[in-house]
Amino acid sequence: MSEALGIGIIGYGFMGSTHARAYQRALRDGYPCRLIAIADSSMRSLDDVDDSSGNLETGSHPVDFSAVRLYRNAEELFADPDIHVVSVCTHTDTHVDIAIAALRAGKHVLVEKPISIDPDQVQRLADEAARSDRVCMPAMCMRYWPAWVKMHEMIRNEQHGRVRSAEFHRMGSRPTWASEFYADETRSGGALYDLHIHDTDFIVHCFGLPRSVSASGDGLHLSTIYHYDDGPVHVMAQGAWDHQPSVGFRMRCTIVCERATIDFDISREDQLVVHRGDESEAIEVGDLSGYDAEVRALLKTIVGEPRAMHASMEHAAQVARVLDTERVSMERAQTVTIEF
Repeated sequence: MSEALGIGIIGYGFMGSTHARAYQRALRDGYPCRLIAIADSSMRSLDDVDDSSGNLETGSHPVDFSAVRLYRNAEELFADPDIHVVSVCTHTDTHVDIAIAALRAGKHVLVEKPISIDPDQVQRLADEAARSDRVCMPAMCMRYWPAWVKMHEMIRNEQHGRVRSAEFHRMGSRPTWASEFYADETRSGGALYDLHIHDTDFIVHCFGLPRSVSASGDGLHLSTIYHYDDGPVHVMAQGAWDHQPSVGFRMRCTIVCERATIDFDISREDQLVVHRGDESEAIEVGDLSGYDAEVRALLKTIVGEPRAMHASMEHAAQVARVLDTERVSMERAQTVTIEF
């Protein structure tokens, strides 16, 4: 990567600032990318930005706005010839139209999750991306979280034998930033689409598409069992927004293989531990976040670096179908087959 890629961010709430930090850390580590502009109609200046909210630690260093332009809307940002890559960090129900406009403006695109709570809309963007010569990537950060990358490798390579069971838990309170949006499940999709989506995506990433799902709960707390004909005996994920804020955010998973148990807990100093017999081994995962890694995967993909790992928009469309089937299963209180 020799020529610097100009970066524009559309929507500067918590996720917009998270992307900004990730791009600027990438620049610090030798990736030639520069944050050029931000488009946000609610901002009058970049002087007093409050980007302290969020579930996960996204880095403590401030964003350097010294050479950043502020635009009133996405169209102004798209017209800037110095911008090659766009991060779409607006509310969910605007993602697809903005991403398609960015592609048609000749920009590479990173789209925050969920792409849409309507699987047909996700497919619409996937079809547009397939026709484009630009990279359009869903920001599914858990595929890039260093500890989860290692878990995925262990699972896919059967390093500890085949997986017998896998359980995922992602629990917290409903976001306090953009509170009106998140309280409106017709727009945000509730915990299913905004929180639980991470575990559904990772399950599909590791084990492929399930045959059917059995889900129970509501927009604040749900549990899903994923059924496979040729896969783990038991795969379950639980997501919740109904905890009190003082509980904090909890993210953990336990994967039982034939010869070991893989255990992740974000609250521990040693987040990833592999248990074999009477011995337990902490696995070194480094200090990058999944947000850092997904941005770097995007940049590598844009320049055609061999073996660059990135999720495609078609992957996002598949996961959207699974999530929609989970929604139907909750409503019907029965197991539902996934239709593609």
